[in-house]
Parts: sequence; structure tokens; C-alpha cells
Amino acid sequence: MSNKGAEYDFYGKISLKKAIPLGMQHVLAMFVGNLTPILIITGACGIGAGTEFADIQIALLQNAMLIAGIVTLIQLFAIGPIGGKVPIIMGTSSGFIGVFNSVAGVMGGGVLAYGAIMGASLVGGLFEGVLGFMLKPLRRFLPPIVTGTVVLSIGLSLIGVGVNSFGGGNAAKDFGSVENLLLGLIVLIVIIALKHGTTGMTSVSSILIGIIVGYIVAAVMGLVLPTTGVDAEGAEFTKAWVLNWQKVADASWFAVPKIMPVKPVFDAKAIIPVMIMFIVTAVETVGDISGVIVGGMDREATDKELSGGVICDGIGSSLAALFGVLPNTSFSQNVGLVTMTKIVNRSALACGAVFLILCGLFPKLAALISIMPQSVLGGAAVMMFSSIVISGIQLITKEPLTTRGISIVSVALGLGYGIGANSAVLSGLPQSVQLIFGGSGIVPAAIVAVVLNICLPKDKTQA
Repeated sequence: MSNKGAEYDFYGKISLKKAIPLGMQHVLAMFVGNLTPILIITGACGIGAGTEFADIQIALLQNAMLIAGIVTLIQLFAIGPIGGKVPIIMGTSSGFIGVFNSVAGVMGGGVLAYGAIMGASLVGGLFEGVLGFMLKPLRRFLPPIVTGTVVLSIGLSLIGVGVNSFGGGNAAKDFGSVENLLLGLIVLIVIIALKHGTTGMTSVSSILIGIIVGYIVAAVMGLVLPTTGVDAEGAEFTKAWVLNWQKVADASWFAVPKIMPVKPVFDAKAIIPVMIMFIVTAVETVGDISGVIVGGMDREATDKELSGGVICDGIGSSLAALFGVLPNTSFSQNVGLVTMTKIVNRSALACGAVFLILCGLFPKLAALISIMPQSVLGGAAVMMFSSIVISGIQLITKEPLTTRGISIVSVALGLGYGIGANSAVLSGLPQSVQLIFGGSGIVPAAIVAVVLNICLPKDKTQA
């Protein structure tokens, strides 16, 4: 497993000088994605910025970083059966956004709706934890052909997200502008040049260095280019690549995290759809762990690793709910980073987790990362997310592909990824079905792959 050095070995001894930059790469890769779901759902509940509850939102964002760090440490080091001891970074799941949006609508918005989401997450997380304990008998339904298809659909669903960031984020008024594309391209070129043109620390830290270069280029661009533009209505806006240093100046140095900033509310209307989503999340986590072990360690994940990983997913999500944070699950962005760099060292990933905890305690640090232009992140993400697709292909082709295997993968991807890319096709079906299947292509692809694997007769001597 340790093909080049300690950083490529999960239990390898590594110096802090090496571990800190390698851990920082992970924080930068997932920071925006870790906070975005909270911004979206607090907005849907009407308790976002500009409302009387804006201080709650700030507390939730602070807690989101703290919890991601704590749950990642549990996943890396394990507390009894909780945690798979796998190179996975945990963070706020974006997979629940569709379900939570509808819960916010059903519950009528406000703090009550957010409380119902927390109550449902608390119950759902415990439910996923129980599923994790039962994973061994369920494992036979998840051979490499199924988990590979899930990993492949995770990668495919993220590629669009990466390109979206590359253009500056689709909410940006100057989305797709030459400046955004150029910034993303510079970051991508720096990463490729360092990864393949150098050796040692500069090669393995290529993502971090690429992002730092992105910050520097954005700062220089701010000095020599106009930082504002005018939209179609004639209103002035600040361009997406501009660094907002004022945000860092305004952030406080230290803040104590609040437990239960929103009181959980238990309502069946919220709990049932959220529990269904936790089943899907368990399958996705199995896919993420399978992908990261194949991509980073060149072997298959063990029952213990998968079971502990899913239990950590569930218990971590329940812990998150106590701090008002949305479910914490394995972060596919970081799976991409591990499969691209092959760096699986636990100490390096733990440094990233500790940095997240510090961001939760010292808002100035968090603000510094939160001002990262989307196109800088996009430059790194395009490459990272594509490497998840490659991990999926590696899993699928672990054994020679038979006609049965080809049918499973092609139908699961055709239906799954197709529905994810065009969820309007489900508009005639009940709202609950749309919620579960329409969010991304991962859910339908996983279900179709599992069902076909059970139903299609096994190949006898077919090659």
C-alpha cells in the first residue's frame, strides 16, 4: 500500500510540516460545499441573512465547520464501532437539499420548519446508524459492479458542479466571463504542472498551491481590472472573482459554538421522507468508501470499514442535528482529491479536520476561506471530480465485464444519470417520488443497479 512514502500509507508516520498542507487541501476542497446546503436551507426556511434570524444562520455556519471536523476525526480514528478508519472527510450533505426544501414548504417555513428538519435528521441519523450495524448481511447486494456504478454516478453528478464553479458559480452575474474562466484555467494548469512536472511535496500539495496561486492572481486582477460590472437592468454588481477582504476584517477572532441554536421539532411529515433519504445516503457512503479505497489504496473495502463508515455517517448526522447542522456524510469532493493524489495518510487528513474545528472556533480563519472565488475552486474541482468517475470505472472493471454486467451498468446509468440530468421527466409522479429520485442521478442509479443485480440470472461460463 505504501508505494512511495508515509503519505501514501493510512497509518504512516508523517511530519506536521508535511501533514498540514496536505490536510489544508481537503479543507479548501470542501469548505464551500460544507456551508452551501445551510445557506440554501436557511434561505428556504426564511431564516437567512437579512432576516431577524440572521444571527442564527451565522451560528449554524460556525457549527457546520466544527461538526465536520469532529465527525471526520471520528471517521478516521473510530470510537468503538463508530467510524470506518478510512480516508474520508465528512461534511454537510448536499444530497438532502431537495427533501429539506420540500419539508420547509410543508412545515410553512420559519424556525419551526428548520426545527422539524433537525428533528428528522436526529431520528434519521440514528436509523442510518442501525443500518450500518446490519451492513454485513446487506453487503452481498453490493458487489463491485453495483458500488462501481454508484461511484461512477457520483462522479458524473459532480462534474457539472465543478464546471459550474469553474465559470464563477451560476448565481454570479458574470457567470462564464473571460476573467472567471481564465482564473479557473490558471489554477488547473498550475495543478497539472506541479503534479506531473515536479516531485516530492510540491507534487503532492499541487491542489493547495494551485488554490493559493488562484488567490494571488485574483488579488492582482483586483488591482488592474474593473471589479464591478453592470447587469441587463443597469444595476451595478461586484464580479464573482473579486476577493472580499472586508468580510475577513469584520469577522470576530473567537466565538463559542452554541448547542441547539434551533430546538428540534419531531413531526412525521418531515421524519418519513428524511429517513428514506438516509437509506440512499448509506448506499452513497458505501460507494464513496469503495471509491476511496480502490482509488487511494488499490484494494476493495472490508465489511468492517463499510459498516463503521456508515455508522459514523448516521451517528455523526444525529450529533450535527444537536448543533443545528444538516446531516454530515462522506464528502465525494474529497474522495476525488484522494483518488487523484493517492494520499490516504490519516494524520494528514486529521490536520484538515483540526483546521475545520479551528475555523468553527475562530471565525476569521473561516472568513478567509469563505472569500475564495468559485472559479478558483472550480479549477481544482474539474480534475478532482473526474477522478471519481475513473474510480467507478476501476471498480466496474475489477472483474472481466460480462453481458450481464454491461446490462446492469448501462441501464442503471441510462435511467439514473438520465433522470438526474432531466428530473422534469418525473413531474407527473407523486411529490414523494420526485423528492427521492429527482435530486441527483445517484439515487435512481443505485436502486436500478441493486435491483438488476438481484433479478438478472448470474453468468455461468460467460466471459
